[in-house]
Amino acid sequence: MLLHAARQLMGGSGLLGAALPAAARALAASAAHPEERVYSGPKEPAVKSVTLRTLRAKYEKGEPISMATAYDYPSALHVDQALIDIVLVGDSASMVVHGHDTTLPITLEQMLVHCQAAARGAQRAFLVGDLPFGSYELASTEAVRSAVRMLKEGGMDAVKLEGGSPARVEAARAIVEAGVAVMGHVGLTPQSVSVLGGFRPQAQVASEAMRVLRQAQALQDAGCFSLVLECVPGPIAAAVTKALRIPTIGIGAGPATSGQVLVYHDLLGMMSHPHHAKVTPKFCKRYAEVGATIQLALAQYREEVSARTFPGLRYSPYTIKAHEVEALEGELAAAGLPDVAAAVRAAAEEEAAAKTGGAWQ
Repeated sequence: MLLHAARQLMGGSGLLGAALPAAARALAASAAHPEERVYSGPKEPAVKSVTLRTLRAKYEKGEPISMATAYDYPSALHVDQALIDIVLVGDSASMVVHGHDTTLPITLEQMLVHCQAAARGAQRAFLVGDLPFGSYELASTEAVRSAVRMLKEGGMDAVKLEGGSPARVEAARAIVEAGVAVMGHVGLTPQSVSVLGGFRPQAQVASEAMRVLRQAQALQDAGCFSLVLECVPGPIAAAVTKALRIPTIGIGAGPATSGQVLVYHDLLGMMSHPHHAKVTPKFCKRYAEVGATIQLALAQYREEVSARTFPGLRYSPYTIKAHEVEALEGELAAAGLPDVAAAVRAAAEEEAAAKTGGAWQ
């Protein structure tokens, strides 16, 4: 209330603002920015958020666009801090987070939770959320409803939908007309795995290549701002990229696309389990072996717990004064708990001896 009144006096009336003592005005001004009173060191330069204009500018300059998936707060934070342009909250979460064999089981409600967490982690990158299987196929109205939820509830900047059939193109058009930016996706479309007969490369014959090109052009005409090309030969991706006026983002599609995308867990080598190794795409470069590092750390933790070397005094920071130990012993003894009192005494003496001897673990 006092701060509100001070602001009113400062800004609401020129005469009253002038009448305030300089010290009072300075105090009110500093109260409006409490972070400057808590920490007054150098500030990090503000980083501009990536927008559709940013992506368009990079495309027109011929600068590659980077995209990576993220599914929660920490992964989105890492992707964002790496200055990657686009965070894709992908339905691949169904496989790499939930452990399914395909992307089909994940629901819109589950995707919204992933989107919300990722949106809290990525403050700079452009956020795209996958519309999951079953959330947009029945009618354009359903597609619009799901897309709107991804923005309003999920915190996304745009949505991505798979496929280039006439029905998918109309869904994309309806979503764009509703005011939601759409990224298309052609080539291998994992949500169509039951029709495709598995995760297989596409457009390896001329007729399929022409179909992919026509689907890409139709999605562009429907208003898509960008397009993912998945698992198609490099020359086909180059042809599609040349034919379009919007950026193409490749995944297993060669170097000629406008940008590239990889799955977070794949590029970091997060999964070391043999089952995951069997389904890791051939096109994915591992930039780290994080999974192996995690396994080593967990194994070391288990060993230290088993050997009672963790936590030790180094990671037992909370203490109790000697006279409080004596008082607790007396109360425990009076309560008929002599064994518990003895345990308290023994632990206190052991801790004191370790501190005296410098036995920090």
